[in-house]
Amino acid sequence: MERVMELGAESPVVIFTKSSCCMSHSIETLIRSFGANPRVYDLDELPNGMEMEKALVELGCKPSVPAVFIGKELVGGSNEIMSLNVRGNKLKQLLIRANAIWV
Repeated sequence: MERVMELGAESPVVIFTKSSCCMSHSIETLIRSFGANPRVYDLDELPNGMEMEKALVELGCKPSVPAVFIGKELVGGSNEIMSLNVRGNKLKQLLIRANAIWV
């Protein structure tokens, strides 16, 4: 779990994904549409990806991917990100506060 938290704090936006997950791709595309450049970790391509996936589940991500960190905080998965996006400018505000985008 510690490694996941360290990686989640490396960049203003970090997304844990699986290369075969269409929702992961959709969430990455949404975040990039604001002008952010997230660091993306494909768990199925990492040697310790299974351990990291278990850690994400322990942190409350169900399903485990996509898991999005913004500003060093675990925001959640696709449901949480989409909810923030449809509730006004909540997602954009988070990205601005994390210095992931500028206005």
